Amino acid sequence: MIYPQSLKKMLILSMAVTLFILVATSCDANNDAADSPEIESTPVTLAATPGNDAAQVMNLSTATPAPQLLSTPASFGPDLENFPGGHNPLNAQEMEDPSLLETPALLVSISHFPPTTTRPQAGLSFAPWVFEFYITEGATRFLSVFYGDYPKPEIPVTGDCEIRQDIFIQTTNILGNRVWLDENKNGRQESYEPGVGGICVKLYDSSGQVIQQTTTDSNGYYGFNVKAGKYSVEFDRPEWLNFTSQNVGDENADSDADRSSGRAEADVQASLLYLDAGLIPSETAKPNPNDSVEMPIAEVGPIRSGRMLYADIGGFFRNSCLIYAFASPEVLELIPQCVFVPHDVASGGAMMSLERMIKIAEDNKRLTRNDFNYSGNLFTEEAPPGGMPADQINVYVALLNQSGWTYDPLSGSWQRFVDNAKVENAGQLHPEIDRLTGRQLQFENIVVVIADHEVITPTNLDIHLDLGNGGYAYLFRDGKKYDIRWSLQAREYEKKTGRPRPLHFVNPDGSSAALKPGNTWIFVATPYSVLSDKGDGAWLLRYYPPQGSK
Repeated sequence: MIYPQSLKKMLILSMAVTLFILVATSCDANNDAADSPEIESTPVTLAATPGNDAAQVMNLSTATPAPQLLSTPASFGPDLENFPGGHNPLNAQEMEDPSLLETPALLVSISHFPPTTTRPQAGLSFAPWVFEFYITEGATRFLSVFYGDYPKPEIPVTGDCEIRQDIFIQTTNILGNRVWLDENKNGRQESYEPGVGGICVKLYDSSGQVIQQTTTDSNGYYGFNVKAGKYSVEFDRPEWLNFTSQNVGDENADSDADRSSGRAEADVQASLLYLDAGLIPSETAKPNPNDSVEMPIAEVGPIRSGRMLYADIGGFFRNSCLIYAFASPEVLELIPQCVFVPHDVASGGAMMSLERMIKIAEDNKRLTRNDFNYSGNLFTEEAPPGGMPADQINVYVALLNQSGWTYDPLSGSWQRFVDNAKVENAGQLHPEIDRLTGRQLQFENIVVVIADHEVITPTNLDIHLDLGNGGYAYLFRDGKKYDIRWSLQAREYEKKTGRPRPLHFVNPDGSSAALKPGNTWIFVATPYSVLSDKGDGAWLLRYYPPQGSK
């Protein structure tokens, strides 16, 4: 099914791709233009329960709920002293175990091809930064930065309804937010606590009539398009779960659901995206019905060979440990050598157990000095002024390497979609999940970095993210696109200490560009690549490889 945006957007995208077909006929077959990416969408189906039909009436309280205060939008960084204790300077998120911030980063080379044996990858959702870059022959690879937390397998807690698969499209004001598992039972929603998919949610109007119903997606988000007015939302919890404490702390991260009824009231005058429900296991009811499901294997990967770009990234992630599956001789002599894994070509790459991954991180911490600093970027909860509308980013690398990012206004993040690299359905995209969790990948920031690519051999590129370098970049956050710059030029900290810090982003005037708190996906493109505005919030990044590469 074609991604359900407006007809105008589809026509513009179709005309744009037709133009690509005309101009790309001289390119390699794997880079021939194709129809614009399509995203398959599965309609949501609610589980039938007695008395839950649309005619159900609920008695609403006439009392106005006591208002709770919203926290003031915060900013973090760019320097380490500007982050609260226990917060990761790579994503401005509070860590469950702050002591892990004393352990240098692991840089893991994760393959994306061949798709039948590599996807879905394991662990990407736990990386605060992921670099995607071209490795020739139409393929890309990921270098995932693991810092502040380790990947872990999960059998997601789910509700009694189907997990919502369709894409939420905002048409008016939004009423919604998230259902999450309150693992520490403190009534507060922490960034490291998982969402609960498949929770039935009903929307009542002021007369007590059910007017809409939906379910939560794999990350626990739900939402309704509503006009201004008074409403009530009802969360249908499974029997073996209870609601956590209500109205603890500020409104942004509390649980609003009444512990007895599962209802929460709202007076909507503009979009209201903090009507949450926290769930905790019941002490008396039946156990989790998913207990019989097999836990995913505790491993990360698949891991493939090193590339020249790793010398630069390993250089600015001081004391980090680079993990890859060997490399060609001309590459191996240039890039850091910390840990090798078997070069398993047949299966798309070797998997590394999480136990070994943690041991490697601990050994690297013991063998290196604690003098690294991964700060340098600014994060703001409030979106910067300006920017251009953006709710869809399509990325065309080759006919059989297409992906997309769809902005989700409910979570304020970008949901990742990928193709299956087959000619018969080229450009048709489906949700990309993490093998460890079964949840769709979502990143708060998508950054396109423009960097010079030097062809060493037809299958070996040197991509220049060198210290002291910089260039153009594009930031996508909060449904907007911003023109920014990337920089590895020394600032006061680097000049004073002589120690590098990671890539940072600045505005055209040199001030710090504001990322959104959360994880960042960085796509490294050539100067020949084109980012096109297709209208109606749709953008197309057309990657063009450097001349002389395969």
